[in-house]
Amino acid sequence: MGRHVSEDRPTRATIHLGAIRANFAMARRLAGTRDVIAVVKADAYGHGAVPVARTLATAGCRRLAVASLGEGVALREAGVALPILVLGGVQAGAEQALALGLTPVVHHSGHLEAALRAARARGVRWPVQVEIDTGMRRMGVAPEEAIRLLESVARESALALEGVFTHFARADELDLSPSLEQLSVLRSVLRQARARGIDPGLVHAAQSAALLAGGTLADALPGAGAVRPGLLLYGVRPAPHLGAGLAPAMTLSTRVVHLRKLRGGDAVGYAALWHARRATRIATLALGYADGLPIAASNRGHVWLRGRLLPLVGRVSMDFVTVDAGDAPVEIGDVAIVFGVTPGAALPVEEAARAAQTLPYELLVRHAARVPRVYEDSFDAAAPAR
Repeated sequence: MGRHVSEDRPTRATIHLGAIRANFAMARRLAGTRDVIAVVKADAYGHGAVPVARTLATAGCRRLAVASLGEGVALREAGVALPILVLGGVQAGAEQALALGLTPVVHHSGHLEAALRAARARGVRWPVQVEIDTGMRRMGVAPEEAIRLLESVARESALALEGVFTHFARADELDLSPSLEQLSVLRSVLRQARARGIDPGLVHAAQSAALLAGGTLADALPGAGAVRPGLLLYGVRPAPHLGAGLAPAMTLSTRVVHLRKLRGGDAVGYAALWHARRATRIATLALGYADGLPIAASNRGHVWLRGRLLPLVGRVSMDFVTVDAGDAPVEIGDVAIVFGVTPGAALPVEEAARAAQTLPYELLVRHAARVPRVYEDSFDAAAPAR
């Protein structure tokens, strides 16, 4: 299930499948009677869509969501049979999506026409969903155009309106009023649709942040039949005030491949961005921006090494990064945790992302093809939180 592990390049992403099961169980508890649509887009946020989807299926998940047709195709080719919602919609590949039993999201008339052509050609009725843009202004039909599009779907015998949903733009904030305004817009569209005899089907809005925020958002849409978590499944908090108790599902680690002594004043790395203030030791790790470590982590990030949190120093290069080991008893071959958990050590991806001036999402998905994923079924839930 994982990429090839090369012993001469010791960097790897360990995926804790037990953590994903635990996080899904939390999502189900928070969802109550609503269904859970598990979002596995972007290769399951870098965790590997196929093994994650299989894990979720065995844990009781009944629906998945991806961003693109290609992501849905990959899951079907791997034998994943759960209903799959294609959030980005399909147009040129509508025939393939229909043949594979994927459910496309209709965002505009082009999507509608493509779905109609494919369904009529096969002589079947194709379930689709419609996204309403209530404030994200990224994808989805504008509220003032939504009824016309919903009516177009509902009156076509070749299509079935399976669901209607929206996506929050600011649900991870302490002030939930912008999200409540989005829900007000969605409720208005749903009222108009029902007044015209249109059954919206499965209604959903709550993603990870809204679900973790509790009743204020997750329960503020009467009649919602599903929730749509993504980030929380992978044990990452959408915001510092949300997500206590989640189990991190990825640990990015590497090893020390070189050590050298420095004198006070010695420079390290490209452009000499860091100078030693004292005599020290520099440990070189087999990890660089070609592996997904942002160059913005230069002189800012840390790793967990030999029981200590040690600073990254000098510029992150393509294949290596350097650490000020100080007087820590570091040796060549020692494991360094870039983010994640192991027994006795924890460095949350949220913390690593702040140091690199980015979001946890980016760190999870950006590790390169040469970083193998190694899957572990068990998970040490007692690993210390920081």
